[in-house]
Amino acid sequence: MGNGTLANRAIVIAGAGSGMGRATALAAAAAGANLVLVARSSTALDDIVRDITAAGGSATAIPTDVTDHAAVAALMDEALARLGRIDALINTVGTNIKGRALGDLTAESWNAMLAVNLTSAFNLTQAVVPAMRRQGAGLIVHVSSSAAKKPDPSGVAYQATKAGLVGLAHGTMEEERQHGIRTSVIFPGLTDTPMVLKRPTPTPPDVLARALQPEDVAAAVMFILGLPARTHVPELLLYPSGI
Repeated sequence: MGNGTLANRAIVIAGAGSGMGRATALAAAAAGANLVLVARSSTALDDIVRDITAAGGSATAIPTDVTDHAAVAALMDEALARLGRIDALINTVGTNIKGRALGDLTAESWNAMLAVNLTSAFNLTQAVVPAMRRQGAGLIVHVSSSAAKKPDPSGVAYQATKAGLVGLAHGTMEEERQHGIRTSVIFPGLTDTPMVLKRPTPTPPDVLARALQPEDVAAAVMFILGLPARTHVPELLLYPSGI
């Protein structure tokens, strides 16, 4: 399947059920990677695994609630058993809510945003690092948001949690570079994914027509995946050119 640029690379993709994660899974599979795909929805995962295998690629679905620390630890154990190693972890997990303004947030909605957008990233990182340490190499890519770089109407919980990914990634790099582990953060601007439907006010069609596509973000991930281990991309900003 595909061009083989990632032939035999063992990659875990979290958030693979839709949007950027799904597009990344399709691109990585086309490049020859062996994939473990993670999301809450087993139905969505079954769909993409079916598409990948029909095209001759290799992918296994492991439905997991990545906000659950113990479940993520079990996920990584199973991924290792199936893949033999984990060369890269791609984290595209994220959500937002309609009641996103500061005055509309509750303690419950704040904690829910923290769990999905940041705690899940911590769970995934902490669970995968031991395997990468044993290998002496590994790459972790977190997909954040342009909201972590510049103020926008996405809401304080979204902006705070997406900014938190930056601290997690850079802190992990400082602690683990001696073990050959690298981290990268991608900051996409407006992207036409299902999360756009969670906006309090619908995005005008003419604006959405100029947005990034999930495949654009997948291409950015593929760029980082394709670089040699001697390189490090701390951050990559990816904005729509016409917005």
